Amino acid sequence: MTNDNKPERAARRGAFTRFLDSVEWLGNLLPHPATLFAILCVLVVLASGIAGALGVSVADPRPANEGEWIAVNSLLNADGLRRLMTEVVTNFTSFAPLGTVLVAMLGVGVAEHSGLISATMRALVLNRSPRIVTYAIVFAGILSNMAAELGYVVLIPLAAMIFHSLGRHPLAGLAAAFCGVSGGYSANLLIGTVDPLLSGITQEAAQLLDPSYTVGAEANWFFMFVSTFFVTLIGGLVTERIVEPKLGKFDVEQASDEIDGQEMATLEPVEKRALKGTGLAMLAIVAVLLVLVVPENALLRNQETGAIGGSPFLSGIVVIVAVSFTLLGFVYGRLAGTMHTDRDVVDAMAKSMSRLGLYIVLVFFAAQFVALFNWSNFGTVTAVAGASLLESLGLSGPGLFALFILMCAFVNLSLGSASAQWAVTAPIFVPMLMLMGYAPEVIQAAYRIGDSTTNLITPMMSYFGLILAVATRYQRDMGIGTMVALMLPYTLFMLVGWSILFFVWVFVFGLPVGPNAPTYYTM
Repeated sequence: MTNDNKPERAARRGAFTRFLDSVEWLGNLLPHPATLFAILCVLVVLASGIAGALGVSVADPRPANEGEWIAVNSLLNADGLRRLMTEVVTNFTSFAPLGTVLVAMLGVGVAEHSGLISATMRALVLNRSPRIVTYAIVFAGILSNMAAELGYVVLIPLAAMIFHSLGRHPLAGLAAAFCGVSGGYSANLLIGTVDPLLSGITQEAAQLLDPSYTVGAEANWFFMFVSTFFVTLIGGLVTERIVEPKLGKFDVEQASDEIDGQEMATLEPVEKRALKGTGLAMLAIVAVLLVLVVPENALLRNQETGAIGGSPFLSGIVVIVAVSFTLLGFVYGRLAGTMHTDRDVVDAMAKSMSRLGLYIVLVFFAAQFVALFNWSNFGTVTAVAGASLLESLGLSGPGLFALFILMCAFVNLSLGSASAQWAVTAPIFVPMLMLMGYAPEVIQAAYRIGDSTTNLITPMMSYFGLILAVATRYQRDMGIGTMVALMLPYTLFMLVGWSILFFVWVFVFGLPVGPNAPTYYTM
């Protein structure tokens, strides 16, 4: 029976591969990503002018703005044109991922050029099962969200290097890490920075119906804890069964010259000694951080609340990473003989910056597009209109939740911020679904599924330009279509699979999504 099914399975895989090839082909008909963002800027300006002239608007669902309307702002007028002329520079320099990436890469560059990253990578993956490496990368990507943008800046490029060093396609490693970092954004083993942010918005929306209702940061912890392993499983399977086979054998001729030194050579004795010394230095850095964070009223705790949440430690994690990588890289370099003076450190930083040229160009145009899109209010109007349409369908139970998740996934393509999207849609959906008998905690969990899964295929995601720039190191002609086709299987399987997990969890077993989180709400 197994043999009889092989042609059928091969045909199904072939059809899906042809679908991905079509997506890639259509996407790559588009111009260079930087050019595309420039074109989109022009289209947003023109579209906002037309929508503004037609008076396109929606009722503001937020209670504080009751009776007011959200209109599309025209950028094709005197005020809009003046803003375009005067804020181009600030749009670029204030684009949050730019500073994060540049600062972090200063330290990462030292660690890379000293040989620390290569040696650590070889020590971790030599003689390990390829399957273990795949799942470990996805899992590490999910956990990296506890350290702000560390996963985007460090883990995704490192995963590509690991796969290449193992003789596997580096883009498969990049995709696996991207799946964990961005697609698994809402899953984690511990409470992350996004949890109190979303729960606060959910609580305000719930109090429109029940003024005494409270939603804690731990509201979705049970479900997100289990989701960590579920996303790891999906990410690993998609990488090994779909993405890596489709990519085929890596063609080094398509890559840049920067990857020539990525080899999986056995560690030399001097490298082993240098790693041991660097390990001691890392323990010293950890000890210092513990002193600055753990004690009550410690220097890097929140000075108002005494908590770690909202503390200088979390908000300054990128600086901590940059300084730590710089120190550890220099220690390793001195012990291994690859670095001797401060000049070597500065040269390593300069080399690291020189590789970010494409990323900086992409960010310039992407930052303009994101700013124009936000100014125009297109994202907010789309979110409110979609929510109103879903409400008008009159569905209930699992069917409504299924469409709710799909709508959140769709809106996330244009409104990339999780908190911004939820701030607009929560006042509509939370009270509505509470009246239908579902608790706010469950509603928030469903929202997080839709919000996370399409992060992988939208250029509106802040770090999309960085991922694309890293990918071009291994495929010079990498375009948006290729990137979307690469990540689309993860989005599809995670969206379907994660939704099924949610429906089984809530509607079949009625399990709580978090500590003391009810599944159903009664007035």
